Amino acid sequence: MRSETAKDADTQGATAAQRWLEQDRRYVWHHMQPYAASRDPMIVVHGEGATITDIHGNRYIDAMSGLWCVNLGYSERELAEAAYRQLAEMPYYPLTQSHLPAIRLAEKLNAWLGGEYKIFFSNSGSEANETAFKLARQYHAQRGEPGRWKVISRYRAYHGNSGAALAATGQAQRKYKYEPLAPGFVHVPPPYCYRCPFGQAYGSCHLECASVYEQVMEWEGPETIAAVIMEPVITGGGVIVPPPEYMRQVREICDRYGVLLIVDEVICGFGRSGERFGHHNFGVEPDIVTMAKGITSGYLPLSATAVRASLFEAFKDDAPYAHFRHVNTFGGNPAACALAVRTLEIMEERRLVERARELGRALSAALVPLAAHPNVGDVRSFGFLAGIELVADKETRSPAPAAFVNQVLAGCKRRGVIIGKNGDTVPNHNNVLTISPPFVVSREELDQIVQAVTEAVHEAAEGAGPSGAS
Repeated sequence: MRSETAKDADTQGATAAQRWLEQDRRYVWHHMQPYAASRDPMIVVHGEGATITDIHGNRYIDAMSGLWCVNLGYSERELAEAAYRQLAEMPYYPLTQSHLPAIRLAEKLNAWLGGEYKIFFSNSGSEANETAFKLARQYHAQRGEPGRWKVISRYRAYHGNSGAALAATGQAQRKYKYEPLAPGFVHVPPPYCYRCPFGQAYGSCHLECASVYEQVMEWEGPETIAAVIMEPVITGGGVIVPPPEYMRQVREICDRYGVLLIVDEVICGFGRSGERFGHHNFGVEPDIVTMAKGITSGYLPLSATAVRASLFEAFKDDAPYAHFRHVNTFGGNPAACALAVRTLEIMEERRLVERARELGRALSAALVPLAAHPNVGDVRSFGFLAGIELVADKETRSPAPAAFVNQVLAGCKRRGVIIGKNGDTVPNHNNVLTISPPFVVSREELDQIVQAVTEAVHEAAEGAGPSGAS
């Protein structure tokens, strides 16, 4: 029998947990959560490697790396020490002037990008994209084409939550009740082979998902188009992986019409794709690259907008309004920059990009049997991330309802695994499970993730009765 002391300790722990929950309910506004769901959040108190522990002592494998960002796991002491050393030496100075960590990081990012870029630092992916839009418009204006102000993006894609970044986003549910947003953003269908917007099948199509950019530019007036923005793979919108030649064709169209190509690497960058950056998988050179999340492994806020050096020439004139009139108080914070430098060094030293590539192949192979399940319509992988599209009917491809998707998520959590989904994106199409584990996850933990997802899908289907998710 357990001692009275142990029982008292359990009671005190439960009381303390309840007290924290009550304070959370009173003071904290949770991201992306309806009111009812936010009443009973998981309160996380510890992280180690690829695992997190909640206030009740329950341990979970975090198969989403937080929010697609904690690539080096939760307990990389060297990152904390790099930030501490810089905080002790010089905690802050704005980049209206400069400091050594920013210089070191800008040099390191050029090496990772494999080109020559000028780096503008911000705090988040949204800010990095806002910066890119302003830069693109000003670039054209200073080259005598002030009419180039429109940006083409894709339906299903997410580019941020601020005014212009949300306007660029192609997810109606994220925008509802916040519109009108910034003008000048035009959307095209995504390269979504499983649900081809053009009614085609890859292999027999003419890559209409790429050629549509040329049509839209002609319809809008090529002289009005400043830039195209795209993720190498649409991630939060459902892990939509394009055909291998897609990005190259869009790059060629942009070049033909004098349009800048902005590549959003906020999620795909820093090894997640199995290469240093997602666009490296497709052999294209962007004009502007935006990045965040994995740049610090999520340990501190930081983002960057990398602009091809030849474009920067347009900003060297000392005429009035020729310089980039954009400032960010905390962008390029010295501690965050120092931490980011150490993040990239660790990834190089431990060959974590290569490890992510290997783990991605293992994850993709392990998910193959799940594709045969009646409620799994498509399984998509890109580097070390995967999307599992759930359907109510395999023949009609009708999306699985929210209740079924949530049952799978809950089933995974009961098995000690946290996965994600594409939430609040396109009406009736929030039916894709997402998996994006830290690069430090063990093969045993990866097996646990796959087992939990597989069992949870089968369990949810059995609970839904003979018709599965219908």
